[in-house]
Amino acid sequence: MFGQYKHGLDPKGRLVIPSKLREELGDTFYLAKAPDACLKLYPQAQWQKLLDRCNEMPSSKLRALRVFFANVIKCEPDKQFRFLLPESFRRYAGIDQEVIFLGQAGVAELWAAERYEAEEAKYLNPENLAAVMEELGV
Repeated sequence: MFGQYKHGLDPKGRLVIPSKLREELGDTFYLAKAPDACLKLYPQAQWQKLLDRCNEMPSSKLRALRVFFANVIKCEPDKQFRFLLPESFRRYAGIDQEVIFLGQAGVAELWAAERYEAEEAKYLNPENLAAVMEELGV
C-alpha cells in the first residue's frame, strides 16, 4: 500500500475506504490505535502475521499487549465501502472531519488531516527523503 488519500467523515461517523486501498484492505480488516496519535488499518493477512508473532511470545510479554488488543476493532465495510469510526478512536487520533489515509507498505494509517499535514511538513525535505531512499537501497 502506498499514497495518501483525503476523505471526510459522514454525519454518522463513517469513512469511505479510498478506491486505491480497497483491494489491499479486503473485506475484513482491523483498526487499531497506534503511536503518533494515529490509527492503523491491518488487512487480514497482516493481522494474522501479528497474531502468529503474539502466539510465539511468552505469557509475560503478552501482558503488555492488553492495552493494544483492547483498542482494536474488526471492520467489515458495507457495500458502499464505508466503515464506522468509533468516537473513542476519533478522539484518540484527533479526528473531527477530514482524514488522510496513508499507505504504509503492508498496512495503512489513518490521520486527522491537520495533524498529518503538520507532521509531513516537519519531515518532507530532500535530506530526509535521501536518507530514507539510502536506507532502502534505492
